[in-house]
Amino acid sequence: MESNAKILIVDDEKIALRNLEHVMKKEGYQVSGTQSGQNALKLMETDHFDIILTDLKMEKVDGMQILDRCRELYNDTEVIMITGFATLDSAVEAIKKGAFYYVAKPFKLDEVRKVVREALEKVRLKRENHNLREHIESFQGRVNIITKDGGMQRLLDIAKQIAPAECNVLISGESGTGKEMFARYIHFNSHRAEGPFFAINCGAFNEELLANELFGHEKGAFTGAVNMKRGLVEMASGGSLFLDEITEMPAAMQVKLLRVIQEREVLRVGGTEPVKVDVRVIAATNRDLQEAVKKGVLRQDLFFRLNVVSLIIPPLSARKDDIPLLSYYFLKKYSAVMKKDVREISAEVIALLMNYDFPGNVRELENIIERGVALANGPTIEIAQLPEDLKELSIRTFRKKEGSIPTLEEQELAYIQWVLKEVGGNRTLASQILGIDRVSLWRKLKKHGIEE
Repeated sequence: MESNAKILIVDDEKIALRNLEHVMKKEGYQVSGTQSGQNALKLMETDHFDIILTDLKMEKVDGMQILDRCRELYNDTEVIMITGFATLDSAVEAIKKGAFYYVAKPFKLDEVRKVVREALEKVRLKRENHNLREHIESFQGRVNIITKDGGMQRLLDIAKQIAPAECNVLISGESGTGKEMFARYIHFNSHRAEGPFFAINCGAFNEELLANELFGHEKGAFTGAVNMKRGLVEMASGGSLFLDEITEMPAAMQVKLLRVIQEREVLRVGGTEPVKVDVRVIAATNRDLQEAVKKGVLRQDLFFRLNVVSLIIPPLSARKDDIPLLSYYFLKKYSAVMKKDVREISAEVIALLMNYDFPGNVRELENIIERGVALANGPTIEIAQLPEDLKELSIRTFRKKEGSIPTLEEQELAYIQWVLKEVGGNRTLASQILGIDRVSLWRKLKKHGIEE
């Protein structure tokens, strides 16, 4: 980046300007210079500079005004202040407003070179992080639901088929299975893809706050409502609104939501004139829907309005083949985010993950891999980087395998093998951990056909 870096130098002292231009050009930068703060503002409007070196005290337009305008135009440009009027107050004010550094005249050229290099490094990192976040958000948000499970593939086919149909969709499944991902998938495969997508957890607000979030309010509707506020229903017009945990919505709010869906209009809190909206509603819950309707938690009429198409997302434990695939996806994602060269997951870790029930589903797997990347000391995630409770999986978890429950003997063998692996095959140490003598351990291994 440094060889292509674009630098704007602003100083009303001609000699100082020429010296800085000469030094920066010798460093290989693309340099523009001006003695006028007004001209600097015009240059900033037409060109995107990586670094701006500006004098603080200038007539008409000073360095602070240039800094302010730079912050309005660009998030990634760094501003370095240079002035002969070095005071603590002006230094503090410049830094508070976002200046990268403050250099006092007379300055040393080596110092300026060093500060510029450090500022360019910060610019580079900011742009890299921004691009990475955009890439990851785009990769996750639009089309890519990572799976090779047949049932999930069929669900994706259904979701893609109904996406252009404009009908409301109700998604159910355990927490962490990816219900919001499916909602985004539907949105981005619909004719509303260029419109807004808003999501809200209905269980995160009380009735009053939820009404304000969804429907907005008029100015003066209540104490503190000094301005009119549009709600998410209105803001999502032309796009999609995802209502997570719809069964947690208070009954009175369900009535208001039903009217929005039926009449395609919203009435702000404190308002008298309804506002027309064009919004697609995608709702989700981790509850049993029939049971929720039966108990009155979810209004039956609202259920019918939302449940035009129903998608039931299976838990991760029901699609084991996706565990390695998702693990390596999250490995790649967090290795990039944390700027670490972690490329592999050990076979032991994969085996452990495959033998785990994942009550937190995909979200829990993501957290496990994120932790593994953060703690990894080399290119591979090992068992040492897993949460403590997961390390003890083979001791505490009794799971069905191929339709049957493991016998006590099978569990004992699995535990013995796990302990032996943890202690590097040291049978004396393993027998101490198991609470038996070495001869008893030998007998158990012989019984299971394990001689070495």
